[in-house]
Amino acid sequence: MNVDEAIKPGAPGMVPLEKLKQLSGLELLQGMRDGINPQAPIGHEMDFHAETVELGRVVFVGNPSRRFYNPIGTVHGGFALTLLDSCMSCAVQTHLPAGKGYTTVEIKTNFVRAITDKTGPVRAEGKVIQVGARIGTAEGRVTDAKGNLLAFGTTTCLIFDL
Repeated sequence: MNVDEAIKPGAPGMVPLEKLKQLSGLELLQGMRDGINPQAPIGHEMDFHAETVELGRVVFVGNPSRRFYNPIGTVHGGFALTLLDSCMSCAVQTHLPAGKGYTTVEIKTNFVRAITDKTGPVRAEGKVIQVGARIGTAEGRVTDAKGNLLAFGTTTCLIFDL
């Protein structure tokens, strides 16, 4: 069985590097959203998925739960930070042509309100600020169902050849 046969569309897994090199960032992420490409394992583990994928903008929806609680009885800040890292860096990724990849080199986050299992689904929206040949920047916001701001941030991503 080759690597492509081992991956079930929509299930958690990795897109093989050879296939990854053939897809633009927008095509890859739209395929993940649509269940054509495997979902990133982190989204499966932390219960979030892509809702919107368009050029320069990505929205993830996540479900905070008690399994993400810290010792003081709220969802650990790493949950919101992971959502922000994902939506912002993926917004940058939507601008990348086939054969290009990225990695987060810096992220700045501010936590505004506590998140609990009672918060309900949260939305993390990332929007590109600027994407060049080597560096991409984006901003993001995490909000609850009522639109209340829970956290916000910015990121810088390094762009490279795959």
